[in-house]
Amino acid sequence: MIPENQKKICQNQIQQKRVWMVDTTLRDGEQAPGVVFSTQDRQEIARGLADCGIDEIEAGIPAMGEMACQDIKGLARLGLPCTLTSWCRAKKADICLAADCNTPGVHLSLPTSSILLKTFDRDETWALDTLEELVVFSKRYFDHISVGAQDATRTEKRFLTRFARLAHDCGVHRLRLADTVGMASPVMVMEMVSDLLTALPGLSLEFHGHNDLGMATANAVSAVDAGAQALSVTVNGLGERAGNAPLEETAMALFGVGPHKGNIQLSGLTRLCRRVAQLSGQTLPPSKPVVGSRIFSHESGIHCAGLLKDASSYQLFDPTLVGNQASQFVIGYHSGSAGIRYLLKTQGISLSKKEAQQLLPLIRQRALEQRKELSVSELEQLHRGLQNV
Repeated sequence: MIPENQKKICQNQIQQKRVWMVDTTLRDGEQAPGVVFSTQDRQEIARGLADCGIDEIEAGIPAMGEMACQDIKGLARLGLPCTLTSWCRAKKADICLAADCNTPGVHLSLPTSSILLKTFDRDETWALDTLEELVVFSKRYFDHISVGAQDATRTEKRFLTRFARLAHDCGVHRLRLADTVGMASPVMVMEMVSDLLTALPGLSLEFHGHNDLGMATANAVSAVDAGAQALSVTVNGLGERAGNAPLEETAMALFGVGPHKGNIQLSGLTRLCRRVAQLSGQTLPPSKPVVGSRIFSHESGIHCAGLLKDASSYQLFDPTLVGNQASQFVIGYHSGSAGIRYLLKTQGISLSKKEAQQLLPLIRQRALEQRKELSVSELEQLHRGLQNV
């Protein structure tokens, strides 16, 4: 018998719509320690996001001061083909500053968990009263209003549902559920989204995940599978502490491999990610999922042999789909005869299986001595030495 919560999840999946992608690299991403984007950087990143088909860009925090406001205004003047929003605390003064920045959208963030409410000397009554007051106030200035439930994953279910119902009744366009400290699991996220949509079928939900336990991507995809219509992401997962759900990973999981639909142009992801890495001063690990420089390099003999017969045998997707370099074989300690023969053939050298097997001990000895892969020239050198014996 199917558990009741799983029935709810399946029902929401049937009603799945196109996923709206919200990028907050210029807001939450820049909050990563030591990261500062210049005005030029911000405009270049925004253009790159727009080129990749992002639906919405969180342009910044007007309350940070005049320079931040000027940067947001500058982004608004670009006329990008996506929605721009300003991020605000639960204060009318922040909303007024945002209104002057000329973004069509505003995001209002309110704490909802007992932990955060206590931290800021607030209570549930304050959260509900403030939500209603600020949404009404924001409607004077903005066409698009989203509200964020800070620390939603640690918020009591009863109150989160009450908060969500009020947001829906006030006419907000979307409610953001924030896993503020990255403590959620995919099952927890699916249940939270499913329960809210069961209680409030017309509610539009967005999930904003942090990566403190390494589950931001999984949580984001799970939120969509459960019925969330939007995701908040950052390029490379840039953000506070362990960062946020990465745009490139969630986009590939949803649109490249998964069945969902969206506007993201996958072919531009690698270029965008590497440029943001440069501008943020955050080096991308070679093994970074989707856009890493070495994730389509293969050394294992079994893998190389399989890939030569069928590219999908040991690769989930074609690297060119995301603008990454084509697959390549690496010669090293774990190489097999098929990979050796293939690489030498690319250099115009035909090798029999027997000759390849004779090369293997020499290759492994060289790889062990230098503790790294062999270059093609080193492979050719070893082959010539074998021929001269």
